[in-house]
Amino acid sequence: MKKKNLPTILITNDDGIRAPGIKHLWNAVKKMANIVIIAPSNEQSCVSLSLTIRHPLLIEKFDWPENTPTWSVNGTPADCIKLALNVILDNPPDLVISGINQGSNAGRNVLYSGTVAGVIEGIMHDVPGIAFSCYDYYDPSPNFSIVEKYIPLVINHVLEQPLPLGTFLNVNFPSINAPEIQGFKMTTQGKELWMEDPEERSHPSSKISYYWLGAKLLQCEEAEDSDIMWLRKGYITAVPIQVSDLTDHAQVLERRHEFNKLALS
Repeated sequence: MKKKNLPTILITNDDGIRAPGIKHLWNAVKKMANIVIIAPSNEQSCVSLSLTIRHPLLIEKFDWPENTPTWSVNGTPADCIKLALNVILDNPPDLVISGINQGSNAGRNVLYSGTVAGVIEGIMHDVPGIAFSCYDYYDPSPNFSIVEKYIPLVINHVLEQPLPLGTFLNVNFPSINAPEIQGFKMTTQGKELWMEDPEERSHPSSKISYYWLGAKLLQCEEAEDSDIMWLRKGYITAVPIQVSDLTDHAQVLERRHEFNKLALS
């Protein structure tokens, strides 16, 4: 039953409907809002804003504790939000939240992240959003319950002091294996990203070469006030990222005069 006078929050992720992170995200917010969950049926990491156009999308009801309305979609996070807003829900939610992703989406990794993409898709429909990720890449069973108490604080901040249309909040938690979380930092986006690390292999029968693209973390020279630097110091970081206008306005002003004089063939 829908609870009166509470916001409606739509939860998604890219690790899949059965991932532990989404269960902890739900647990963190279930008492503060009317929750709907719509997430990929399978893991969809690194798909960014990919859409499914070459096979049909299936929406299936999914059992969830406390009768939380939940559906899985055999597509990407962006697919999930598109179907949520156009097919499943009668009205848009007040907020889209995504995660908790196992692995940082700080720095330039936002460009690859399916976790972040679910929020961006909501932003493009004028629904505010927050992406939640955690720094621990390699822990086989991270204890996300440690960060649950911080999530409502961030959500209330955004609900009470809304971001401009076109801007979402990218939140990253430091390693939950660190001694303790030091606090919150509103900060700037760093440069760190996962770079390709191709590994060549040969098929045992045909000897044809193939590649696992692989990845290695490229650490860059970072500004002191970047999300990367504050995460290393044990802080929860939040970067407001604007996606409604990607224009480099300085370059438009600098290049317009000469570019507009280019001769037509």
